[in-house]
Formats: sequence, C-alpha cells, structure tokens
Amino acid sequence: MSAAPAADDDGVTPTLAALVALRASAQGRRSARKGRHGAAGPAPSPLRGRGREYAESREYAVGDDARHVDWRLTARSGRPHTKLFQAERERLTLIVADTAPSLYFGTRVRFKSVQAARAGAVAAWSGVRDGDRLAALRGSLYETPVPPASGARGALRVLDALVRWYGSPPPDDAGLAVALDQAQRLLRPGSRLLVLADPASIATLPPVRWTALAAHHDVHLLLLTDPLEADPPRAALPFQVGGPSGPKRVTLELGDAGQRQRWLQRFAAPVADALAALPARGVHVQALSTISPSDSWLSGFDGRRR
Repeated sequence: MSAAPAADDDGVTPTLAALVALRASAQGRRSARKGRHGAAGPAPSPLRGRGREYAESREYAVGDDARHVDWRLTARSGRPHTKLFQAERERLTLIVADTAPSLYFGTRVRFKSVQAARAGAVAAWSGVRDGDRLAALRGSLYETPVPPASGARGALRVLDALVRWYGSPPPDDAGLAVALDQAQRLLRPGSRLLVLADPASIATLPPVRWTALAAHHDVHLLLLTDPLEADPPRAALPFQVGGPSGPKRVTLELGDAGQRQRWLQRFAAPVADALAALPARGVHVQALSTISPSDSWLSGFDGRRR
C-alpha cells in the first residue's frame, strides 16, 4: 500500500505540492475587508484607482479641468496643454530566479535552492491575493519567461517553473545579469520585482544596475543563506567536492584565523555589503536563511507601491 504524498519536500528538491500548500501562509497575512453592507472581499482591488495613471497630453480645450494642465509642456510649446489619465490596471509581479550552482547546497533543514523556490511561491500567492499579474524568468538564452497571467492560473505556471529550475542546476544558466536584462524588457513602470539570489551572484553586479531598476519599479532582493556560511565551526571542516576525476575529500582548517577570515569574506561579506549598500539605491533587501520559515520575509514585500 502506497502512502499519500505529503505537501512537503525532502529539503533537497522542491515539490509542486509543497509550493501549493504555501498559499495559506501567504494569503492569510492580510484579512479581507468588509464592505458597506457587511460583504467580505479581498483588498485591494486589481483596479488601483480610476483616472490616476498618466496617458498623454494634448492641447487644452474649453471644458477641460484646469487642475490637469500640463504646465511643463505649456511652457515649452507656448500653448496650453492638459494631461489625460486612464484607469490604473493590474500590477505586474515579476519573480527573477537566480540559478547559480552555489544555491544547490544546504546544511540544515533544506537547500538554499529549495528555500528560493518556497519564497518564490509565497511571493506568487501574495501576488494572487493582491490581484497582480504574475510572471517569472531565469537567466537563460534559450528558455522564454513565464508569461504574465493573473489568478491561480498565473501562480501555478510560476510554481511549476520554480520546481523545474530549483530541482537541479540548469545546464544553460547564463547568470543573474542576463536575467535582469530580460526583466528590464518585461517590466513596466510601477511593476513589483522580486529577485531570488545567492549573495555571491549579487557581488558580481555593479550597483548602478539596481539604481536603474528601482527608479521605476518596486524592487525586492531576497538573499538565500545557510547557517554554515555565516558561522562556520572553529575546527576542521571536511568536504567532498566533485571534479573531472570524481569526488575528492577536502578539509578546511577553520580554526586557523586566516582561513576563517577568507571563509567569511567569501560567504558572509556579500550579504553584509548588500544589506548595507542597496537600500540607499531604492532596493528592499532581506536575507532568508534555510532554517527560517519561508514566509518570514513577506511583511517587507506586502502592499502597494506609493
């Protein structure tokens, strides 16, 4: 007799059932609002305010609202112009998945790659709750992004991609820089962007990349970490690593001050540097350990861009 599949994963590879089960934790963080007649419904609405998104300017006509005069264009042209607005539609939430080989590693609870998939699922279900369209992509020269779609249908497309991408290292990973290039072509002003990344991948990117993204979008960066990276033991640490001639055992003497300092510079410093520098460039940065609840970072992601 076979046992029923559990809505969980083994910590090494993510499962679709586990990512679907995260819907409750993501969507239960904001209670529904009651309307004037007591009917409950999710908030906010996918239509985020009538007539508040700028569309274009045209020459002023009798009867136009004087409050909408485009003073800059009026000054440049010498003729009065007025601004036209349209209803602000669904926001796009785009999830960018770093698939660097260093993510497929973990010492406690789960791999960083599995935690990345789970965090992406939490973000997707949060987007469903907020009425967003959802899309996802990774750094690949051959695979097309998951196209934007709303509702559970859009979320399940994203979750399916996360299971594939974080099940094992994709052989055609082109790097996070390529993924961000693709993201810039897909994003529209006011979009919400979540980047799931290994800290080492962030260290290779020039800070100006983040400034350009945050100028027009709500940018969130989630750094996947493992406890061993931030606090290695002060003793010999044996490793088994792969190579052209097969597995090889390596021992790091982390009781040695110089060796320990090099370890921290390699693993802990990129996290500290990103947390210190990127908020000033308009990026919401958080670190998520493999031992933390997969939705523990969500409070900094919730809500609408002001």
